[in-house]
Amino acid sequence: MTAQNTARNLGAKLLADQSPGALVAFENVYKIYGKGDAEVRALNGVDLQIEAGEFVAVMGPSGSGKSTSMNILGCLDKPTAGRYLFKGVDVSSLTTEQLAMLRRHFLGFVFQGFNLLARTTALENLELPLIYQRIEKTKRRAMAMEALDVVGLLGREHHTPSELSGGQQQRVAIARAIVTNPSLLLADEPTGNLDSARSHEIMQLLTRLNRERGLTVVLVTHEEDIAAYAQRRIEFRDGKIVRETRSERRA
Repeated sequence: MTAQNTARNLGAKLLADQSPGALVAFENVYKIYGKGDAEVRALNGVDLQIEAGEFVAVMGPSGSGKSTSMNILGCLDKPTAGRYLFKGVDVSSLTTEQLAMLRRHFLGFVFQGFNLLARTTALENLELPLIYQRIEKTKRRAMAMEALDVVGLLGREHHTPSELSGGQQQRVAIARAIVTNPSLLLADEPTGNLDSARSHEIMQLLTRLNRERGLTVVLVTHEEDIAAYAQRRIEFRDGKIVRETRSERRA
């Protein structure tokens, strides 16, 4: 069986899986760097479950393990020990092609620095992940325009990032993350480069996507007022989860 067919088979399994249970789960996950006296346990036996449709805020000081957890959730890194399950599939067992397929079709990423291509328009930025999915031009143009409409940027599709405000750039980044209809959106300090008003606009948008689309959102933040938008807060320290709380989130 070719690598491409193997990746397709995994995709079909994940798409067909409608079983209840956690969307993602860590089972006794360790991430260890270095050896001996230089050993650092970025994650030290973490157990975690996130259900489909949840909005979770991940918090903790620098070096606590929250960024390492996000990298593993995003299939950008692998545990040293333990298991990361995505819809019941052990991610460490996947091939390079399967990992790429999982990221391309099931995960969306939003970053603090927007990470937009500077010389391309908002519309072209959104079309790029659809090109990787080999979606034909007419359909991907329609999908990109629909995503821009969802984030309130119709009329800005032909603007480059330099012609957009910071808040608008982050909206484009969110539209790019959702244009492929992912199962999980990973947002790493998405309001870190924005002022207070724009930050809360972005959080209201993420909340709406979670509520109206059922999109699972995992957010890393240092800010209490941003974390307040989530249903559940997970706090890391020294590579371990030290506290989990649930709350009535903001409207």
